[in-house]
Amino acid sequence: MHAVSHVEGKAYPFGRKNVDTDVIIPAQWLKTITREGLGQGCFESVRQEPGNVFEDEAYRGAPIVIAGDNFGCGSSREHAAWALLDMGIKAVIAPSYSDIFSGNAFKNGILAVALPQEQVDRLLEVAKSDPITIDLESQTVTTPFQDRFSFEIDPFRKHCLLNGLDEVGLTLTRDSAIAAHEAKARESLPFLAKGIAAAA
Repeated sequence: MHAVSHVEGKAYPFGRKNVDTDVIIPAQWLKTITREGLGQGCFESVRQEPGNVFEDEAYRGAPIVIAGDNFGCGSSREHAAWALLDMGIKAVIAPSYSDIFSGNAFKNGILAVALPQEQVDRLLEVAKSDPITIDLESQTVTTPFQDRFSFEIDPFRKHCLLNGLDEVGLTLTRDSAIAAHEAKARESLPFLAKGIAAAA
């Protein structure tokens, strides 16, 4: 997982409420056995709407999506986070999220920022013409117009995102402690060590 500390650039001013995971990545895309290419199906039904922001050249390549309340509701498919990543999205700003989507986003290195609706509304306006900056270290979202909005994030999630740590990465940070425990177990339970060696 890549570390996330600072996300800056254009943002898709989407703003739609109750966007479920089937809208983020439709079911027909779930047959794949790889994460690559899912960005092509991300917001597929929305992209078919005339004048949608995801097909607007002004926002192409934007690393941020500004959405409405209850983003990522519906089924628990992790493919939604994979699709956003493959599309180039590094952060989402919305008033609230589905708990499962929020967890999946975090585990895949996507920063899900929750802000009050009035602040999201302000960012939707700014995004139409100017870039937005998210700083995870200071937990702020800023604009070129001196807007400065603070957001809360679980300290553990913040630590993991700043250091690019997923479950495997977290386990590897405890490598020395695990090795010490295994060595102690071999000393105190020699019969166990012999059994493991015989099985190998």
